[in-house]
Amino acid sequence: MSSQNIKRRSKKRVCYFTMNKVELIDYKDTKTLSRFVTDRGKIVPKRNSGLCAKWQRRVAVAIKRARFMGLLPYSVEF
Repeated sequence: MSSQNIKRRSKKRVCYFTMNKVELIDYKDTKTLSRFVTDRGKIVPKRNSGLCAKWQRRVAVAIKRARFMGLLPYSVEF
């Protein structure tokens, strides 16, 4: 077998919101939302954040709402 054909088994990630039994994401909760935003202000992809598809969509919508309301920056200037 070549090294390209070997599949790596990774630890199964558990969704943060499913694990904590969160019912609703509030766009005003910037502390929680900032966990899913990079230092540059981009939304972290699902494969890196460990969220399930349902909660990744909800987080993205909440981050976009928070940006529109001025609670989170669109981008960070260096």
